[in-house]
Amino acid sequence: MKKHTKIYFKYFDISEGDFIPCTCCGSKAVDIHHIDPKGMGGSKTKDYIENLIALCRDCHIKAHANEISKDHLRLMQLDKMNGKGL
Repeated sequence: MKKHTKIYFKYFDISEGDFIPCTCCGSKAVDIHHIDPKGMGGSKTKDYIENLIALCRDCHIKAHANEISKDHLRLMQLDKMNGKGL
């Protein structure tokens, strides 16, 4: 399991095999996505919970195509962290 996935699972007390809803649409999440990509901006330290979001394949593709903005992803992740999200 990748480091950022472990961080996400630990924060939300998730075990492998648990159903993880996509933070955007509620479908089954298949990826823990970096909102700000690890390789962008010269920093390799992007593995913190505010920068990690669970996404289904469709929402992950939309995030990479900027059909879902980084600002929107950040807000949804903060809502989830504060118990207001899906």
